[in-house]
Amino acid sequence: MSTLGPSGHLDLPATSWAVLGMLSFGEELTGNDLKKWADWSIGFFYWSPSVSQVYAELKKLENLDLVRSRSVVEAGARGRRLYAITDPGIEALREWSRDSVVEMPVLKHGVMLRLWMGHLLDPERLKEIVRTHIANLEETAREARRHAEHSNDEPAWAFSRMSLRWADRHFRAEITLAEQLLEDIDEAAQWFRDESEIDPSGAPRPRHPGRWRDAEDNDNGAADHTSR
Repeated sequence: MSTLGPSGHLDLPATSWAVLGMLSFGEELTGNDLKKWADWSIGFFYWSPSVSQVYAELKKLENLDLVRSRSVVEAGARGRRLYAITDPGIEALREWSRDSVVEMPVLKHGVMLRLWMGHLLDPERLKEIVRTHIANLEETAREARRHAEHSNDEPAWAFSRMSLRWADRHFRAEITLAEQLLEDIDEAAQWFRDESEIDPSGAPRPRHPGRWRDAEDNDNGAADHTSR
């Protein structure tokens, strides 16, 4: 059996809890079903695991008696293995959802990483990247909204619909932030062009080398003061 986490619940990876969560809606599902549902739902605000990851988690969860499975053979079709959550699985999932530590979301924003090193690119190229990002966000927001509307006639999906509506709002808020970047790029480019000294490779020569260490020291000092 797995060890207990800091809040007293089973110490399982997030993917395990996501798979259990999808099985908590009362349906028996195959691993492929779970992958499709992940793409349709939690993929908008968390992450969508691969098929191999789903099956690996199902095997582990079944060994822990949190999930059960049965084989179904239909005439003229390949056999399928259906998975369902067990009563201990429901209870473990409830305990984790109720008691696990509320963590800050981890943001991995590829577009912002490229803008952060924007001194290496022409401002117009940066704007092209942002405009492509906005187009991607608009399509994803529309898709999340469609999926939320598709949930309107299923009361069991009330909280799923709520989460998809949140995803729609989240992406639309990100569009607003991205649109502001189109102006910010010009401002940053002007300041960089007017004030920076550039070496022959095109990289800037910092006016205050190691300045980031001062910020880190200030943050650590504030944290030490707060903890006293």
